[in-house]
Amino acid sequence: MNKKPKSFRTKLLLYFMLFAAMIFSVLWLLQTVFLQSFYNKMLIDSTKKAAETISQNSCSDNIINIIDSVSGNNSVLVYVTDQNGEILYFSDEYKAARKKNHMGKDNISMELTDKSTEKIKHGGNSQNLPDGYEEFLAALEESGETPIEYSTDRIYVYGTYIDYYGEDEPAILYVSTTLDPVGAAVSIIRLQLIWVTILSLAVGFVLAWFIAKSFGKPVAQLSEKANRLGEQDYPKDFREGFCSELDDLSRKLDNTSDKLIEAQTFQTELLANVSHDLRTPLTMIKGYAEIIADTSWNDEEQCRADVAVIVRETDRLTALVNEILEYSELKMSRIPREAETVDLGALCERVCRSFEALYKGKSENIEKQIESGIYVDGIPERLERAVYNLIDNAFRHTDSSRKVTVRLTSSGDTAKIEVTDYGAGIPAAELENIWDRYYTSRQRKGKGVSGLGLAIVKQTTEMHGGKCYALSEEGKGSTFVIELKKCR
Repeated sequence: MNKKPKSFRTKLLLYFMLFAAMIFSVLWLLQTVFLQSFYNKMLIDSTKKAAETISQNSCSDNIINIIDSVSGNNSVLVYVTDQNGEILYFSDEYKAARKKNHMGKDNISMELTDKSTEKIKHGGNSQNLPDGYEEFLAALEESGETPIEYSTDRIYVYGTYIDYYGEDEPAILYVSTTLDPVGAAVSIIRLQLIWVTILSLAVGFVLAWFIAKSFGKPVAQLSEKANRLGEQDYPKDFREGFCSELDDLSRKLDNTSDKLIEAQTFQTELLANVSHDLRTPLTMIKGYAEIIADTSWNDEEQCRADVAVIVRETDRLTALVNEILEYSELKMSRIPREAETVDLGALCERVCRSFEALYKGKSENIEKQIESGIYVDGIPERLERAVYNLIDNAFRHTDSSRKVTVRLTSSGDTAKIEVTDYGAGIPAAELENIWDRYYTSRQRKGKGVSGLGLAIVKQTTEMHGGKCYALSEEGKGSTFVIELKKCR
């Protein structure tokens, strides 16, 4: 077991043992120190309920049976007397038991229905009344119609006036119970508690150890996984099923590690692959600047040509950095819920006009086949950039005709954007790879800036819930397709 004092397993075990100690402390207090108080309270409550039952049924012709039943069930002494102290009826638990055991139900019924035979005459002799009955009568008389109750070290007494069956004047109900000391019971309970405590603590310690071990193992595994997030040998082995929260945490750690590895891979590729593209324009800028400074600064025509090279390479460097930043932003972003409704026809027309203005007076030509009334939910700037990249890519790879075709069609609930060039085409084995970042500059030796143009198109399309793909035949050009879900 982990011996660290602050480990999860150790703390869980200590807290469990502390909880058990508190439970047994409360149990000892309740069963020993406060037992007499609880016992007396329960007896008093029981006696009160018995007296209330008799009071509520005192006018019933079955009151004798009710008194015997209440007396026997609650172990109380019951006296019903007139206001002069003459006993009308009395019962206790022993009398109720004797009646139940030695008298037939028919005889009991006959006896109890004859009220004259039920009165017990004692010639006013108070010896048959409970001790202190005169003080009880005096206290009841002073209280008026309010019930009285009092207790001593030995007994609890409850008294009230009732309308007794067969009597013209109110009778007096006297109910008492003995408050026996529980010292002997406490000794027995204490001995039982000692054994129960020892056995419970032993069993509780074993259970706590197994529970702490069961909880501690997956937590330790998750801690190890958290410490090695992003490492290539990140441990993904985790036995699920013990706790749904820990299972969910394990899966989230796995996802986080995958994202960290992906980010590290992206960073490595960024440094490894872009460094060459950055180095080339920077070297040319520095070289031509040195040429101007050393040789051509006094040759106006040569100086102008060298400056043009610097400007061109600076533009290329700026475009490269912008594409890298844009792609990184796309990788980290998600389409917002408040996406706009975008008119794809107007968007494609707008992008085509920008290229027409760019190539005005030149041989580049855009053939447009754009349907109207096609709408999608998305971010206009992102979609416009994706279409721009496809057209720019097409012009870079088209043939000497400098022609590019842009189509926008719809089928069912799908909108389709197609951009076709008429260049050399793409080998079938490369069609799946052209959407990878840096693929153009690394393998196809294309004419793009960084090889991120098509990667940006793919990321943007997936962000909008669509898909993109390419169709190509070597020697006959290529068609790049974006499919998006229509919203109308």
